[in-house]
Amino acid sequence: MRTQTPFLRSFPALNHARYLFFLYNPNFRARLYAKKQNLAPQFYSPFVTRSISTSANEFAAVRNHNFDSRLVAERFVDETDVVIVGGGPSGLSAAIKIKQMANAEQKEFRVVILDKGAEIGAHILSGCVLEPRTLDELIPSWKERGAPVNQPVLKDNFRLLFKNSAIPLPHPPVLNNEKNYIVSLSNVVKWLSEQAEELGVEVYPGFAASEVLYNQDGSVRGIATNDMGLDKNFKPKENYERGMEFHAKVTLFAEGCHGSLTKTLIRKFNLRHGKQPQTYGIGIKEVWEIDPSKHVPGLVLHTIGWPLDYKTYGGSFLYTMENNILVTGFVVALDYQNPYLNPYKEFQRWKHHPYIKKFFEDGKCIAYGARALNEGGFQSIPKLVFPGGALIGDTAGFLNVPKIKGTHTAMKSGILAGEAAYLAVTSGEFAGNPITLSSYEESLQNSWIWKELYSVRNLRPSFNSPLGLWGGIAYSGLELLFLKGRVPLTFKHHPDHATLKYASECKPIEYPKPDGKISFDLLENLFRSGTNHTENQPVHLRIRDPKIPVARNLKMFDGPEARYCPAGVYEFVDDEVNPGQKRLQINSQNCVHCKTCDIKDVSQNIDWVTPEGGNGPRYVLT
Repeated sequence: MRTQTPFLRSFPALNHARYLFFLYNPNFRARLYAKKQNLAPQFYSPFVTRSISTSANEFAAVRNHNFDSRLVAERFVDETDVVIVGGGPSGLSAAIKIKQMANAEQKEFRVVILDKGAEIGAHILSGCVLEPRTLDELIPSWKERGAPVNQPVLKDNFRLLFKNSAIPLPHPPVLNNEKNYIVSLSNVVKWLSEQAEELGVEVYPGFAASEVLYNQDGSVRGIATNDMGLDKNFKPKENYERGMEFHAKVTLFAEGCHGSLTKTLIRKFNLRHGKQPQTYGIGIKEVWEIDPSKHVPGLVLHTIGWPLDYKTYGGSFLYTMENNILVTGFVVALDYQNPYLNPYKEFQRWKHHPYIKKFFEDGKCIAYGARALNEGGFQSIPKLVFPGGALIGDTAGFLNVPKIKGTHTAMKSGILAGEAAYLAVTSGEFAGNPITLSSYEESLQNSWIWKELYSVRNLRPSFNSPLGLWGGIAYSGLELLFLKGRVPLTFKHHPDHATLKYASECKPIEYPKPDGKISFDLLENLFRSGTNHTENQPVHLRIRDPKIPVARNLKMFDGPEARYCPAGVYEFVDDEVNPGQKRLQINSQNCVHCKTCDIKDVSQNIDWVTPEGGNGPRYVLT
């Protein structure tokens, strides 16, 4: 049964722009609804009883700000069957699958997707070589429906780089890209959102889910979006509008890597009990228009080795799409040890390698972005379900690191969760009780995802031995060609933030200056990401203890946050209040939402939370 609020049932034809206007203009909403019902406006109250949550007022009160009654105004509540946080591959796949099943049975079933980007795809960044098996399953007619999946992989190349040479390596079977496609995942996601809307899914970009809401019994009730129009001191501005709540029978969290709400769920429900810690990488990407004479469509090139040392896991990708477009990027595992390492500058240096440089000469860089990647694999997948909701896609960690692919697994997890959610809601089995999607977790463990990730579970941690790169290459070859996941041991991971050495134990790294043609200054590239944040709003990079960045991070590790951030958010500057001392300056307007700081901060003193909806990067062709 459809559970829309009376207000939304009254206006079924609202487009997205008008929907935003209604939801964030309660006076207009009240007047229009009252007029339609022949009521005086004072009789209209669209709110229901609030659920247990942490409000903006509670957060602000901790900082002893003057009380403002608007901070405790009731939030508008929208009731739905399933709400999905995140409009990426897994979230959209779940929504599409639910509506396919509901439409086949001619049942009304309401599905809402909320995404913090200004538009769907604006925060999506990936390599991306797409394995289409899940797309074939979800939308078999994707070619006829115009999916932006056009360039098949025609050539694979795998190289080990030294400073002045590139040695071809045997191509591991896991990297076989026959029948795969080179795509812009942001464009694929935009297309998926169109397919979802055609089926009746309500897709709302610009909505940043900032709180998980709970029922009195502790089960997940839904989410709340953040308040709009708070200034940097958490005080309401003239344009202040209270956030709204979305209540659902099932809430699916598809936030992507290291989701801000997923972190709180993992802690509350102890979802990592008995699991290995997640380990991550930072992926930095550029999109280029290249000289047509140098364009080789369908090329997939991966490299390992230089410029990283043998103790640091990482590598590069370079793919050529249609229309003279080349996409390239560099990944550095966030368990690196040297606090002087700068992932962005390693990427810029890599582009000047003699074997690589030729691809970029006479070309033009047109887009830039960065994001964190889950690298933990099978042993780091948390428990996925809890009363009222589930984790899907990259927020759970289904990336196949040796294959360098995760879209197909993310989409499959969304399909399985969507099936489980629809059947649980419509069966009546949980009538009056919180829904726990145990069938989702069971179906996932019986699917090809589980087998695929289990078989390669030891490859990534094999690079953590004293032999580093060389030991990892040797073991990976043995595993992929002969052992094939049958080793009776599962290797362990370590938390990335715990691996940094003291600055006194490491040698500073000297990086060449960018030439402005092949390599670029960070702020020049940041402009290509389209990143923008409302200036006077609360800083969304929260420092738990303001003394630690200088007293510990700068003193002992020489301020690594100024180097690992791929957007120039953190810098140590002279403290005007305390001459002769430094302070940490946070340029939050630069943030590309990669969440590397939340992961790699050696003191675990940074908490990344969502800024206002619609803020952040606006990626193109990523």
